[in-house]
Amino acid sequence: MPGWGRVLRAAGRLRSVAASPGAARGASRGPGERPGGRGAALPAGPDLRHFLRAAAVPPPAGEPRPEPERGAAAGPGTVYLETYGCQMNVNDTEIAWAILQKNGYTRTKDVDEADVILLVTCSVREKAEQAIWNRLRHLKALKARRHQDRPPLRIGILGCMAERLKEEILHREKLVDIVAGPDAYRDLPRLLAVAESGQQAANVLLSLDETYADILPVQTSAGGTTAFVSIMRGCDNMCSYCIVPFTRGRERSRPIASILQEVKMLSDQGVKEVTLLGQNVNSFRDMSEVQFQTAAAPVLSRGFSTVYKAKPGGLRFAHLLDQVSRIDPEMRIRFTSPHPKDFPDEVLQLIQERHNVCKQLHLPAQSGSTRVLEAMRRGYTREAYLELVHHVRDSIPGVSLSSDFIAGFCGETEEDHQQTVSLLREVRYNVGFLFAYSMRQKTRAYHRLQDDVPADVKQRRLEELIAAFREEAARANEAMVGQSQLVLVEGPSKRSASELCGRNDGNIKVIFPDAEIKDAAGCKALVRAQPGDYVLVKVTSASSQTLKGVPLCRTTLACSTA
Repeated sequence: MPGWGRVLRAAGRLRSVAASPGAARGASRGPGERPGGRGAALPAGPDLRHFLRAAAVPPPAGEPRPEPERGAAAGPGTVYLETYGCQMNVNDTEIAWAILQKNGYTRTKDVDEADVILLVTCSVREKAEQAIWNRLRHLKALKARRHQDRPPLRIGILGCMAERLKEEILHREKLVDIVAGPDAYRDLPRLLAVAESGQQAANVLLSLDETYADILPVQTSAGGTTAFVSIMRGCDNMCSYCIVPFTRGRERSRPIASILQEVKMLSDQGVKEVTLLGQNVNSFRDMSEVQFQTAAAPVLSRGFSTVYKAKPGGLRFAHLLDQVSRIDPEMRIRFTSPHPKDFPDEVLQLIQERHNVCKQLHLPAQSGSTRVLEAMRRGYTREAYLELVHHVRDSIPGVSLSSDFIAGFCGETEEDHQQTVSLLREVRYNVGFLFAYSMRQKTRAYHRLQDDVPADVKQRRLEELIAAFREEAARANEAMVGQSQLVLVEGPSKRSASELCGRNDGNIKVIFPDAEIKDAAGCKALVRAQPGDYVLVKVTSASSQTLKGVPLCRTTLACSTA
């Protein structure tokens, strides 16, 4: 695959390390290598108490933990987790916390109480990384103010930024104690133990098979109404602008059995909406069952191509979506983020047929210009993309569409930009994610193209795209005025305690009064909607981002569909 040799060569140079603060080059040593050359003394590692603490058996459920003896360590420590970037990072936070919790750590929401502060980071755009550097400087000041009778504060960087900038993170102003890439979360307890002994520690090895399939994430979504389930990691598309293949590695999918187990657990906990997550979610391919390893590769969307050869074998996304949708008829199913190339008819038909699979698709276009799409290595033309949009709308009547767009990509002309504006107007998306281009090191664009669109031009074009999107989204949403929409209640509105907020099937925010309403189940008493309830709402007004309405009754997903 073009580009992957560079990824694997880079991954091969990265090693799990423990560097002493005084060893400027220690963070790049391989395992077993001694700092300072042959014969140099190894720095002290974690002592026996770290391993004894990790092996301590917790008391049975319901019994209090014994108080530690005076002066004895009460456990590995208290951790504060902070998440930046995409929903995959939120899921990574839940995985990291599940691992740390199992190893005896406790969690706090107060950064001042923490012994360990971990930032789960994003590298997609420069602005995201700058936010992390700013946060680290603030945390350095917190570290300096820490009282001497408390254990030293350990600060860690996890996720994509850790993978991309390991050396700089470890050495820049000595702000960070540990660095862990997206495939190294199992190693967090060891890295933290090394850091507690006064050394820096890092593990940014990319894996070809790590999916954390055996780790059930500790869900942290407010209210427990919705949850996200990671079904695959990495991406093989190698779009020229994208850093993801270099920070999260190659595509690998979780076994379907482990996904179904997690979704069933969430259903038992009362979760009413699950979003299946992946960098390229609809290219899911479970190779864990031998009898399916010779299955034919699915056909790509018409007019679409890939930079890699077709991959035969495995259970595909349509099979997974079918199985997940059968677990709980009262649980909504969504998925993100897909690639437009991977929408075979069986997936579209399944979405149309199943009442609990949301009629909402994310179709990332990135540009409306065929010339720019070719430079981006997206594998389709403007015409092929529009043909897919028409096919989707014919197959799933009333479908809600969302998309991603990049303003000011390398070589983009004013004519290219206007073609993107016209695509936004022609498709009329309900939801949009629009950003100015930010060049990333390691990407094909960094090595082969020129970031030649001035920053002020990028910003102006971005503002024009946003304006066009909002105008068309407002028109699309205004078409729902007078209609009844089924809304899954998430909780109180942020702007008014007298209103509730939720989302309709198309993933559009809906606001309505928190009033007593009838219950469609036949209960004579009036009820008030609670988070996790389905409420039928008549839409009275709309903007580009929000619907407002009046509640009609509380109902169920199955009844409202019937």
